[in-house]
Amino acid sequence: MLLTILGGLDKDGRPEAVERINMVRGEILGIVGPTGSGKSTLIDDLEQFAQGDTSSRRKILIDGRPPEEAVRSDPRKKPVAQLSQNMHFLADMTVEEFLEMHAKSRGKGPEIVDRVVELANTLTGEPVRREHHLTMLSGGQSRALMTADIAAISDSPIVLIDEIENAGIKKQEALNLLAGEGKIVVVVTHDPMLALMTSRRIVMKNGGMVKVINTSDGEKGVFSDLLRVDRWLSTLREAIRQGEAVGAAL
Repeated sequence: MLLTILGGLDKDGRPEAVERINMVRGEILGIVGPTGSGKSTLIDDLEQFAQGDTSSRRKILIDGRPPEEAVRSDPRKKPVAQLSQNMHFLADMTVEEFLEMHAKSRGKGPEIVDRVVELANTLTGEPVRREHHLTMLSGGQSRALMTADIAAISDSPIVLIDEIENAGIKKQEALNLLAGEGKIVVVVTHDPMLALMTSRRIVMKNGGMVKVINTSDGEKGVFSDLLRVDRWLSTLREAIRQGEAVGAAL
């Protein structure tokens, strides 16, 4: 799949500096910019497969063509999955019941439940178990479960992620998992680590795409340094959460 954004207008009605950007399966693309710069509007345009009919006037193409109307209007045919910071379940069923139901709807067998639970537990420090009720899961457990579900069960080739830096999951592992399953991953972020994990990042300003930055080798070196610091902080965070003395744990 080739996903294309055709530039529209910024908040002042001026043409966007970025006229066209293409994305392919397995790619992680970032969207960065200050609050109010238009990041969420761009995500909304992608989710709606805008055709010049939103405030931005952007157009979204699939394989170089406008999507069929059913793709835009029928949730069952829309090839998009979304993850956000605020994600909680309302259905009063167990993890196992939910996953089996979703797998059946996708034409997959119940044996995939074990893989989804296993993947979810690589993304969160709070174990997710088959017998847990969805409504009792924490925010981090919920997002870990949905990330694993999207990776293993969902057929959606496009994943839109809105600011998961404080979502209570191992964010680098989550992005790598989704990209490794051949998804096009688009992530809105203020987190330097997430921004530098991407192959490219769209810079937003005043409602418009102003430039695209390719992640350089130098930036990849900065990411490696940040990763070491993040792992140290994760160890410290877990030690404190488990009631350990920090000096002894580190």
